[in-house]
Amino acid sequence: MRGSQNVSVRELHLADQVITYRVYKNPTVENGKRLVLLHGAGVAGMDTWMLISSMLTQWQEILIPDQRGMGDTYYPDRQEYGFSAQMLVADVNALVDHLGWWTFDLGGYSLGGMVCMLFKQQHPDRVQKQFLLESALLDRPCWDSTVLLRQQYSEAAGHLRSDNGHVGIRNFMDTISPHRRVSVQVDDLTASRLGQRPLGFAHALDCVTAAINSINREALVAAQGDVSSFIGGLSVDLMHQYHRDMAEGLPNWHYFMIPGTDHSLPFQKPRQIARIMTEEVLRYRASDVKKQ
Repeated sequence: MRGSQNVSVRELHLADQVITYRVYKNPTVENGKRLVLLHGAGVAGMDTWMLISSMLTQWQEILIPDQRGMGDTYYPDRQEYGFSAQMLVADVNALVDHLGWWTFDLGGYSLGGMVCMLFKQQHPDRVQKQFLLESALLDRPCWDSTVLLRQQYSEAAGHLRSDNGHVGIRNFMDTISPHRRVSVQVDDLTASRLGQRPLGFAHALDCVTAAINSINREALVAAQGDVSSFIGGLSVDLMHQYHRDMAEGLPNWHYFMIPGTDHSLPFQKPRQIARIMTEEVLRYRASDVKKQ
């Protein structure tokens, strides 16, 4: 869409939430294809997807909302409150219903990836091609290890609620990207993004931790459609192992290692991710035509 995209910023007023969202329209594309992109915990939609969306050429419209507790989406009284994964799924459903988007492709980063998978499980006929960037709940092959990892995020959330919010942010970064290439400038930029709404960030971390207690991961993965999964090359080996195993065992799961980056892959490698997304959606559409 670079150089030709039209962007509109809008709000959807729900009973307990004002959802701010952006719709990117490409006037050079008239295929009717739509894409919804969901961000991760602590970061706004535009910050996460702006560069990637500017390089995508296979969709006529791209929807990028800010989820609860993040970006410009807020409760009517402007206070911060906890929320569940199911509330985030319901928000997405209300938004696409409002826009009249009955079918679309769907992508999510981290927390947003978990919401994408839950949405697909609950609304299988609405979601077509899927893109997951280091999705929450898919951290480790062993479920017990995944649960233990969430306990570390819970500790970070506790710090975010105190006067030591900066400690919580650093703990989160060290937990989710232990092998990252340490750069003071890059780390400070990441911490600045995550620190814009610390209480909302804490609620987002708690949202994933709570979801673990109610989600059957095997059933969730089995409910997915054609998935392209992106993992940063510097992310932990166990995550790569899990996604390689899924790609080898599931005909609909496609794994991509993005060299030179970690959990920050949408910020550090937008061009490479946009290129692969383009190639993958073209592959998916071609295979879909063959099935017909």
